[in-house]
Amino acid sequence: MNTNLNTLARMLHGSAFTVFFGGAGVSTESGIPDFRSQDGLYRQQWKYPPETIISHSFWQRDPEEFYRFYKAKMLYPQALPNKGHLALARLEKEGPLRAVITQNIDGLHQQAGSTNVIELHGTVKRNHCVRCKKAYTMEEVCAFPGVPRCSCGGIIKPDVVLYEEPLPADAWERAADACARADLMIVGGTSLTVYPASLFVQEFRGTLVIINRSPTGQDRRADLVINDSIGEVLSGAADLLEALRKG
Repeated sequence: MNTNLNTLARMLHGSAFTVFFGGAGVSTESGIPDFRSQDGLYRQQWKYPPETIISHSFWQRDPEEFYRFYKAKMLYPQALPNKGHLALARLEKEGPLRAVITQNIDGLHQQAGSTNVIELHGTVKRNHCVRCKKAYTMEEVCAFPGVPRCSCGGIIKPDVVLYEEPLPADAWERAADACARADLMIVGGTSLTVYPASLFVQEFRGTLVIINRSPTGQDRRADLVINDSIGEVLSGAADLLEALRKG
């Protein structure tokens, strides 16, 4: 892996504008599993597949079951940023990373210190009453038994993009602008088989790096592919970049 790390560090060293595009694999190293994964007890606990439960129509139809799944499988209040999150924050502070585009909803990039984070799918950190729009924290939502309800009686909804809901236009525009300006894109922790991840990569015309433990559908387009731990790769590349700058 040393050769790959050296190559990545030199790519970063020569970049004027780097973007990072991350998926669920970035946060698995913090102990947050992909919510789509179905363990052996899944069918004993839920009658529906995750994509059905985490949909707008299901949230409206059966909020009790929605929140039972949501609290059990999508909220990890004790999770902490891992080496990958911290390395990205370091690369932003020291350059050349200009934006983190994430499909994750856990808020760990901001917790690690990244400031320009574009959340394509929203975040569990923010929640609001659908009736009066009062804001609630993730901790407050966790404390409610069953369906969380506002003091006005309205249901509290997480600011997460559910299936059947459009991606937020402002986040999409910011992500598209960052990708258009970038000369280096690092993709990590995503298979790149679904929209919008595949679209951003397909349209990117600069230097492309893919870091994922398993092969992706876009590997053939990449200038560098590293099948290893995202945290180890990013932290190692950040160290080498610092050494390059010191000469």
